Amino acid sequence: MRYLSAALLALSLTAVSAQDVNSSQDGVLATGTMGSTNPPSPTMKAGDAGSNARLLSVNSIDDFCIFGPKEANKTIGDTEGEQVAWCTQPRNDARLIPDGTFTGVHFITTPFYVQVVGWGDLTKIGLQDADYGGELDPHGATGEGNPIGGNVTSNVSGTDEYYAEWMEFISYEQFCLRVCTAGNDTWDAATMCEHKLDEMGCGFIMPGDYEQKDVFQSCDADAAYPPGMYSVAGDGDNSFSSFAQRYTGTLTQEGQQTVYTIGDTATPSSAQMTPSSSNCRTQSSLNAAQQPTPTSSN
Repeated sequence: MRYLSAALLALSLTAVSAQDVNSSQDGVLATGTMGSTNPPSPTMKAGDAGSNARLLSVNSIDDFCIFGPKEANKTIGDTEGEQVAWCTQPRNDARLIPDGTFTGVHFITTPFYVQVVGWGDLTKIGLQDADYGGELDPHGATGEGNPIGGNVTSNVSGTDEYYAEWMEFISYEQFCLRVCTAGNDTWDAATMCEHKLDEMGCGFIMPGDYEQKDVFQSCDADAAYPPGMYSVAGDGDNSFSSFAQRYTGTLTQEGQQTVYTIGDTATPSSAQMTPSSSNCRTQSSLNAAQQPTPTSSN
């Protein structure tokens, strides 16, 4: 566990809803190359049912994309590098999400990130029934990203920007996606989109309203603490700690295999807190492009 001083904790507590965040901080905007399957910039044009485009745009409750299966009936865990873009609007040469896929969606805008959480029948975009899915991010085991060549934009700043840090969890009945759009000297974008807690699930990694699963709602919100970060008190002094997920692996050096274990033995039951929200707008459904369920995908 890592600990920060009481003085730094005080800054951290303020930074959760800080006003000094900015999108020009190092590590916020993407500087890498566009994936080879993607259009050169965000477009308002859909692809067909076999599209391999991997460019997401996350703009509003009615205009967002998620990564989902390239081919139906394969588990997410076995195909993380192959996922493709599925969008609610004709966008980015991507596949259109079939009408009626979602039974509820929450979209929040915070000083540090935008976040969208949804529930429904994601077998309509090819997930296996009862597949509890996996975690996708721009890094992956090889550094090429999961999916390989995946990129993410948002126009919440007023213009389309490519963002370096994002993370998505997806299963047959739920998804959550966070795009980190700003940072400051206390919390950078990589920390706010910490991607190494891939077994902890949406509610832990991306706190929000997970009770109203049949509501379509957009809100402004304070930022949550970064994934795995906790304020603690001991010996009369406040400090801050980080949780590392437990993992056991095998390392081979000079022909010899060594089993190693890293991370914490105790797993927290929940995130530090659920941030407050305001200016919420509720609607009866998504104002999304109408698209029938595809009969097949390549």
